[in-house]
Amino acid sequence: MPFTCDNGRCQSPCWMLKVLLAAGVYHLLFAAWAICWPHLWFDWTGMEQPNHPILWQGFGLIMGILGISLLLAAKNPIQHWLIVLVGFAKFSFATIGFAIALFEGHIPLRSFWMMLVDDLVWWAPFAGILWVCLRAHTGVPPTRSEPYSISEAAATYHLSNGQTLAQASDSKTLALVFLRHFGCTFTRQILRGLENIQLEAKAHGAELVLVHMLQNGKETRYLGERSGVARIADPRCELYRAFGLGKGGFLELFGPHVWWRGAVAIFKGCGLGHLAGDGLQMPGAFLFRDGQIISSQPARSAADLPDLSELFKALPAPAGSDTVPA
Repeated sequence: MPFTCDNGRCQSPCWMLKVLLAAGVYHLLFAAWAICWPHLWFDWTGMEQPNHPILWQGFGLIMGILGISLLLAAKNPIQHWLIVLVGFAKFSFATIGFAIALFEGHIPLRSFWMMLVDDLVWWAPFAGILWVCLRAHTGVPPTRSEPYSISEAAATYHLSNGQTLAQASDSKTLALVFLRHFGCTFTRQILRGLENIQLEAKAHGAELVLVHMLQNGKETRYLGERSGVARIADPRCELYRAFGLGKGGFLELFGPHVWWRGAVAIFKGCGLGHLAGDGLQMPGAFLFRDGQIISSQPARSAADLPDLSELFKALPAPAGSDTVPA
């Protein structure tokens, strides 16, 4: 479910506006129906008319207020995500309540159509809107609508030693490891084995560089005694985007494979921490030289860890040689 951000402001996809407009109009029509003809639904379903129709009319009034709120939220669903959340909660709890009442026989089965048009049809699109809102509000929005090119990013971003990424890659191969947020158990697993990753990079004549999502300098509290490793701060994830790393989908972030690998990492003592960065950002690893990507390893799930051995194996071997120089 893509969306775009320009000058730090994320734009809502057109389909979200249409869904909220349709939902708002429906709830206003339902409110008018319930207030003007409070007995009609009970007559259609064969249920006994309520002794106090004002209760049903009061429910209709609540639906009308929700309808007006949804129409207002349609102007900018990402900004008015709380209204969308209220609507989603209403659909969820109403569906559960309807299902329980049907199961216990308090309302006839032919009233199922009410649950269908009033709640079920809206549940999936509202869940989709909330997922987009979560992605938009997690982390710092990028300042550009289009991602940097590799050359632009290499000239813009600096290593912790002051060199630009382009300058650093002129003299040697850089092993760039893009991290997830520092509270992620998989990031903590990488940091625990950081010495081995550094040795692997040095064995191939490369320098390890960590790319993280915190403001420059704030990462040292998480690196501790490992703060000597070269690193790049990318709080807006624009360098991530330049290298083709975006935000993960639901299965990429919460799929069975991620849960299993996460449980293993926690069992090994990696633990979990508070969110320190964009919790939806995907990681990856790259070999970078002379301002160009020479080998890539974008993560397919949040649980994927950098494998430098495989990265160097992917390099094309020079003609007439069985070795792969860094």
